[in-house]
Amino acid sequence: MNAFVTGGGGFIGSALVHELVKRGFVVTSFSRNDYPALRDIGVNIKTGDLSDPDSVQKACMGMDIVFHVAAKAGISGNYIDYYKTNVKGTGNIIHACKMNNIKYLIYTSSASVVFDGKKIEGSDESLPYPVKPVSHYTATKALAEKLILQVNSPDFRTIALRPHIVYGPGDNHLFPRVLSRAKNGRLRRIGNGKNIIDVSYIDNVVSAHINAAEAIIKNSEASGKTYFITNGEPVLLWDFLNTMLDFSGHGPIRKSVPSWLAFAISALSETTHKIFFRSGEPFLTRFLVSELTRSHWFNISKARRSLNYNPEISNIEGLKKMAEHINST
Repeated sequence: MNAFVTGGGGFIGSALVHELVKRGFVVTSFSRNDYPALRDIGVNIKTGDLSDPDSVQKACMGMDIVFHVAAKAGISGNYIDYYKTNVKGTGNIIHACKMNNIKYLIYTSSASVVFDGKKIEGSDESLPYPVKPVSHYTATKALAEKLILQVNSPDFRTIALRPHIVYGPGDNHLFPRVLSRAKNGRLRRIGNGKNIIDVSYIDNVVSAHINAAEAIIKNSEASGKTYFITNGEPVLLWDFLNTMLDFSGHGPIRKSVPSWLAFAISALSETTHKIFFRSGEPFLTRFLVSELTRSHWFNISKARRSLNYNPEISNIEGLKKMAEHINST
């Protein structure tokens, strides 16, 4: 079976590509950059930009199933840049699927599409999209997810997966930043440390994609829906981070900042970053503070039932695997 993976060189995309190859799929990766390591395992590499409909359509020729993983992530930046990749790019993928008579499309969304800055405790997929999104990323991912669901039909089946806080070997964003700040003595606990969150180990997320592919082909009732994907083990965020630091050879977080002060600092950080047109991301944002101080965990019963999803790697086992990887590099 010919599988097309957007963002095949990224964290989730690369792990998915490797698993698909192991399972006998003929895999084509579509990214802006070349990835020789993927070519070495037999992956067809095609480069291009999601915002270019012609290159997307040509790259999709001959495919049987598409895994749309690529996205512009982050907590700051211009809305138009997020829209160009996340919304317009998704629209181009949908159009390319239709033009090439591709029947199956699995979209890697995010649980954050329903986050409005307030706590989420055990909610399922009936949770509505927020009236006021907390970031350009969440806003555009939600719009893209809506596009994916709207085009579902008997002849073109679609699924949207919503993984939450993905970690593991290959992560070059979230947890490496935590370790970097710990090494520099700049890591602080924000709030009272009692907020509960869900996390998702990379192998579990990949399994969810594989299961979604099987379900979308065999069961039409599984399509046209969203699914939260996590380890199924809600955990105290700051205890989880301290465990990660311990496995990585660092001491626990000992200093803390009250939530109100963190929100004030984040507002100032965003304002100065915008006024002085600074590149990169602000030191702290209100979205990040909300994520670090609010509970956000989900009910994954729907994925267990409809996708036969059973996360095999536990929180602790995943942390150990990630720490071993980081310590070996």
